[in-house]
Amino acid sequence: MTGSLENLTDLPDGGPRGGVSGDLLSHVLAQIRLTGDHVRSRDVAPSEHLDLEAGAAHVLVLADGALHIEDAGEAPVVIDGGDLLLLPRGLGGARLVASRARASVIVCRFWFDPHSLRGMIAALPERIHIGRAEGAGWLEGIVPFLMVEVTDDAPGAALMISRIIDVIVIRTLRTWVQRGHTTGWLGGLSDARIARALKVVHERPLQRWSIDALAEAAGMSRSSFCERFAALVGRSPLRYQNEWRLNLARAMLAAGDARIGEIALRVGYESESAFSRAYKAMFGYPPRRETPSPGEERLPD
Repeated sequence: MTGSLENLTDLPDGGPRGGVSGDLLSHVLAQIRLTGDHVRSRDVAPSEHLDLEAGAAHVLVLADGALHIEDAGEAPVVIDGGDLLLLPRGLGGARLVASRARASVIVCRFWFDPHSLRGMIAALPERIHIGRAEGAGWLEGIVPFLMVEVTDDAPGAALMISRIIDVIVIRTLRTWVQRGHTTGWLGGLSDARIARALKVVHERPLQRWSIDALAEAAGMSRSSFCERFAALVGRSPLRYQNEWRLNLARAMLAAGDARIGEIALRVGYESESAFSRAYKAMFGYPPRRETPSPGEERLPD
């Protein structure tokens, strides 16, 4: 890893151009859409394990007690009171077991939009553990707020739950990046050279960036840049650029304020047919006004 971790949420080397704000991490995280539908308080008796719904992502905030993560072939990990655990793909083969005392856990269930920048969700680790000390200043304040939502059935509660979980996930990822132990695409933001290349792609998505131009922006040789970018981001530079443009197009379609042909030109395609082919290849259907994903249509329990 190169460069300082001091300003990871700011665009390196200057301010925004072309109407893009100066927070590169926000630009990327904005493409990770999710829908939360469940916040519940759960008590886990001593030596019992916490059951979580398979196929869903979860955020767990330990209000009291302690849980052990038990995974075959790995040493148990202790989640103490005040800690947060993000499970992007659920528990998998692991188990969460209460220690010798009863544990009280706030369970937040959500689904990632499967069309969020391809590869981003898959590149997240199995779990992200934020300790109370690391989350000082924000994690402690979230617990009382979540406890209010646990029992709130007033109109608008479902939307509040989804928004709260959205904020918690983004804040967790931001803390994880700042901690400097990132892997996958977030690792690209914590590498000063790769972040410079990501910056120009995000600032000027309409420009047809060549490998040589991106390598020059990063201050690296072509071969070193391609290897480093693919290792950290999980995509080749040109594939990442194309996926970013198509996700921007998807957001424009959702806004419904432009025709498909106009959007195709805005994101750098020379024709509507070429744009439609690329869009269908990525999302599995031709460009159209976006509708909620299956997870977004779920109702709270």
